[in-house]
Amino acid sequence: MELNFTTLKENFINILKNHYADFNGRVRRKEYWSFTLVSLIISIILGIVDKILGPLGFIGYIYSLAVLVPSLGLLARRLHDTGKSGWLILIGLTGIGGLVLLYFACLDSTPGQNEYGADPKAGER
Repeated sequence: MELNFTTLKENFINILKNHYADFNGRVRRKEYWSFTLVSLIISIILGIVDKILGPLGFIGYIYSLAVLVPSLGLLARRLHDTGKSGWLILIGLTGIGGLVLLYFACLDSTPGQNEYGADPKAGER
C-alpha cells in the first residue's frame, strides 16, 4: 500500500466532493485514515494561523464545522465496513467512547458483502 501526497489529496477531495453527507455504504481504512491525516494537518496549520491572528483567528473553527458532517459520515461508513452500526458514533459522547471508536476504526474490513453493502476491498482479496 503506497500513500503519497497525491493519493492523500485525491481521497480528501473525493470525500468532500462526492460523499459530503454520505452515511450509507462502506469505506476502507486507507480512505478513512488518509482523510483523517489530511484533516489533522489542515487543522494544525489553521490553528497556528489562528494563534498568529490573535482575537481575529477563527478560521480553524470554520474549518472544523465544515468537515464535521463528512467526518461523521466517514466514521459511520468505516463502522459499517467492520459490520457495526453507524449509531455507535454516539458512544464517542462518553468518556471512554473515543477510544472504543478508535479501536473500531483500526479494525480490518468484514470480508464480503455485509448488511451495509459490498466489500470495498473485494478486488484486492
